[in-house]
Amino acid sequence: MLEIRDLHVELCVGEEMKPVIHETTLSVDQGEALGLVGESGAGKSMTIRAIMRLLPAGATVAGQILYEGADVLGFDRKAMRSFLASKVAMIFQDASTHINPVRTVGDFLIEALVTNNGVPKAEARRRVTGVLEEIGIPDAAHRLEQYPHQLSGGLQQRMMIAAALVIEPRLLLADEPTTALDVTTQAEVMAILDEQRRQRGLGMIFVTHDLDLAAAVCDRIAVMYAGFVVEDRSAANLHEEARHPYTAGLLASRPSPTEKAHRLCVVPGRPLSAFEVGEGCPFASRCAHVEDRCRIERPLLRELDGGWVRCHRADELRGQLLCSYNGSAHE
Repeated sequence: MLEIRDLHVELCVGEEMKPVIHETTLSVDQGEALGLVGESGAGKSMTIRAIMRLLPAGATVAGQILYEGADVLGFDRKAMRSFLASKVAMIFQDASTHINPVRTVGDFLIEALVTNNGVPKAEARRRVTGVLEEIGIPDAAHRLEQYPHQLSGGLQQRMMIAAALVIEPRLLLADEPTTALDVTTQAEVMAILDEQRRQRGLGMIFVTHDLDLAAAVCDRIAVMYAGFVVEDRSAANLHEEARHPYTAGLLASRPSPTEKAHRLCVVPGRPLSAFEVGEGCPFASRCAHVEDRCRIERPLLRELDGGWVRCHRADELRGQLLCSYNGSAHE
């Protein structure tokens, strides 16, 4: 349904253009959920904003973003409006900054249906009420009359989910939709989102820092670092045995809910921005398995063991990517 090919994005910083996305290639099938993970600044949010063409003014974009074979980057205003009105919807990270505080929740939810899809106001209100009830919001009619400040953070995020679902999209983009919520509310919101996605057969790209959460709700996981996709494989396979040293480092740094507490592994150094990457592997300065070749030759994203990996040594390091960054997890 969606295919991103060799995406490059540059932003204007001062008077200089700097890259924030390099050579990104991803795909999502109908009904499939893709998790996009990595440290802050890896390019996750910028990638999905490129799909919506919500990049900052002055941004330059190269490559292709194909929706059912048509290049989104080539859409004119009419085609883009149709794409955003009925094909794709986005759930933003902080609901409080995306809901107009001086308008009621009902106005916020029915606006897209009335303005973009030409649905009569009464019918739009009926549809919105139905979606709110589907996602477990009691007394939906009363909620439509309330203002955002009268709702809890969890309810506000549910409203964002409802706003995305009510236009009946085929592709859902979720940008860390539970980050600002407490753990219990996170679980409730994610359960709703996952259930609705499966019932409606939606494709989804789910951006998160939480590898365990991504594995729980996604079919595949793509790992990003410094604007590159460094690994892309099924969620189960990625957790069982990562093929990229960065992925292995992220997995090793997680606390275990079942094992006795030990000192966690860490990936040394700091995450690089995309514009700081040199000619070699973007992860070379932090990798425990780096060789001279890694510092001077950039690895290509290649197929390996049913997935994709960007690492020169991925073949020879099979089964050896244990935590070697800061001792052992059981030190």
